Amino acid sequence: MTIFDFHTHAFVDSLASRALSGLEQTSGISPSTDGTIAGLREMMRSRNISAAMLLPVATKPSQQTTINNWAASVMGGGLYACGSVHPDAEDAVKEVERIAQLGLYGVKFHSEYQHFRPNEERMMPVYRKARELGLFVVFHGGWDPFGGEEILASPRTFADLAEKMPGLTIIAAHMGGIKLYDQVEDCLAGRFPDLYMDTGVVADYISDEQLLRIIEKQGADKVLFGSDTPWDHPEKEIAMIGRLPLSDQEKEMIFHINAEKLINKRDTAG
Repeated sequence: MTIFDFHTHAFVDSLASRALSGLEQTSGISPSTDGTIAGLREMMRSRNISAAMLLPVATKPSQQTTINNWAASVMGGGLYACGSVHPDAEDAVKEVERIAQLGLYGVKFHSEYQHFRPNEERMMPVYRKARELGLFVVFHGGWDPFGGEEILASPRTFADLAEKMPGLTIIAAHMGGIKLYDQVEDCLAGRFPDLYMDTGVVADYISDEQLLRIIEKQGADKVLFGSDTPWDHPEKEIAMIGRLPLSDQEKEMIFHINAEKLINKRDTAG
């Protein structure tokens, strides 16, 4: 089985140990890698994962340039990467242009770290530029152990964004929103042709029965396999998809075909 893990994280070597230690203490989650690119590649090798998408997040406007340069520098050998812009950055639109010039594949956002809602009007110029350049946009969806009491990136915000920005390829991570799966079923799944979901770190938060309902409503051609490494172990999500009563073709779509199509679409646009 070919597997493309579309939701992974790593840090610059000099920051990895400190970053993982702080996040582990806050969340109580034991990471599955050491947080480095080498650790991510070893995880891929040991689990027979042929390709992975790296999703860095700029938690401050000042981090954009460094993070995006680093993301571009580590690509290759089955590792692809998105860039990131911060909503408060005055040059966010120009940085999206630079992300495309660097050969990155999309733009990653995390509302709980960047303190914004995905459907805010101030973000529309950023999304329009991404759409124009053939970049997809990836959002953390739902609850986060490091977030506040109010969930900023909900399925309803993704639905509103998809309505406002047709033609923008949106990836709502964590099957549209951790701990908000009734809302995903109600207002998001299967409603928008350019919206995808990924399976990152959902094995502990959703029943097989509800996951199957969402996939059937969404369509297996709009679901991407993801693990959220190092915050989960890929084998958990692999087993989760494997035991669902989906056809072999549907599982192939989720495990790698859909990801490969998005990569090819970006390569063609670039």
